[in-house]
Amino acid sequence: MSSNGAVRRAWVMLAMMAVLLLAVPFWGMAQEAAPAPPAEAAAPPAAAPAPKVDTGDTAWVLTSTALVLLMTAPGLALFYGGMVRKKNALGTIMHSFIILCVVSVIWVLWGYSLAFGPDKGGWIGGLEWFGLNGVGGDPNADYAATIPHQAFMIFQMMFAVITPALITGAFAERMKFSALLLFVVLWSTLVYSPLAHWVWAATTVGMDKAGNPIQQLGWVRAMGALDFAGGTVVHISSGAAALAAALVIGRRRGFGTDSFMPHNLTLTVLGASLLWFGWFGFNAGSALAAGGGLATSAFVVTNTATATAALTWMFVEWAYRGKPTVLGAASGAVAGLVAITPASGFVGPISSIWIGIGAGVLCFYACIIKGKLGYDDALDVVGVHGVGGTWGALATGLFASKAINSAGADGLFFGNPGQLLIQIKAVLVTWIFVFVASYIILKVVDALVGLRITDEEEKMGLDLAQHHESAYN
Repeated sequence: MSSNGAVRRAWVMLAMMAVLLLAVPFWGMAQEAAPAPPAEAAAPPAAAPAPKVDTGDTAWVLTSTALVLLMTAPGLALFYGGMVRKKNALGTIMHSFIILCVVSVIWVLWGYSLAFGPDKGGWIGGLEWFGLNGVGGDPNADYAATIPHQAFMIFQMMFAVITPALITGAFAERMKFSALLLFVVLWSTLVYSPLAHWVWAATTVGMDKAGNPIQQLGWVRAMGALDFAGGTVVHISSGAAALAAALVIGRRRGFGTDSFMPHNLTLTVLGASLLWFGWFGFNAGSALAAGGGLATSAFVVTNTATATAALTWMFVEWAYRGKPTVLGAASGAVAGLVAITPASGFVGPISSIWIGIGAGVLCFYACIIKGKLGYDDALDVVGVHGVGGTWGALATGLFASKAINSAGADGLFFGNPGQLLIQIKAVLVTWIFVFVASYIILKVVDALVGLRITDEEEKMGLDLAQHHESAYN
């Protein structure tokens, strides 16, 4: 078949999928709408139950923790490792692996305390929990009343691990290993922990008359922003930092003239599949409980949005280039995972389909535009995580429904346009803070140890130049 015939066939299939989707969305979204309140006055709320460890919830959170660890190593390591040139494969895999080690130690010493410790004005946590002092086997009701405090801590650690690992895709094939280590320590401490505190932190400062806690919240959370599993904290932040890194470090040697084709797409697809598998811990695990249905709902919408985004990216690329690609399908799946992350605990299945469609279209074109703008984001962190996370955060303001999660809020399509405005503010705050802070940190690291390997080392490749090893012998 000619290329024109393939393009026509792709458009026909895309149109058929659109017709199928358009046949049910508003009916489906109506099922996700919150029921009308009863006419009679509601009974006063009961006092919150006392914290007590639940073995089922604890088992689920620890399992989810292992799943999120798997996302970084081997998931992201293989995903990125397959997309670089052969001479940089081992060095790229090393980035994800060593960040797992570095951030694990930082988080235990001071990262967790800064992110989730006793609130200091809504901006940062105190150092009262330095070295996990006071973080033990009893639950902390501010975060999870049915699992040990350390279980919550280690679960959150895996989010802190994968975020800087995502950034490495932007400067793949050209950053000094010593610079990477220093950057990760500074960025995790000065950017990730404060942002996590703003979006997720809570500290009980008293009790109301009904016996419910009065909490001091991180200031972004206090304004009502919704981020179930890390759309702002993980994905927008990694995308904004990636943009800063691409601009500060500069383009790869030969950018625009040399071929930068992935050396092993088999590794990349395996990595994307492991990311998809581990992401159920990322999103469904963020319910922090096995019962109640919220984990199940997050699990379902995560899978649905991911599959939809992969199909959408494939069809759009098919129409744009004339052929569907394996890399495109894998990238679309990751884009869908990113976009559903902030909304996963607040939306239903039909809404997740629309979020997946948006992710597939927006992230594909964001990666295309990158080439026209001229910055070298080697592995499309900005296009997939920055744009996908932004769309997901905004889509939460469109599709969130209290029928899915009564602790959340309704979005624009369920009668609350104010939630979309709040989400826009949270997105802007995250982009500006992370980009500026990352830019400054990168400049400081460059002044101290230098960011880039030499031209000769870049020609040789990270594997030999930085590690005196080779991925393939």
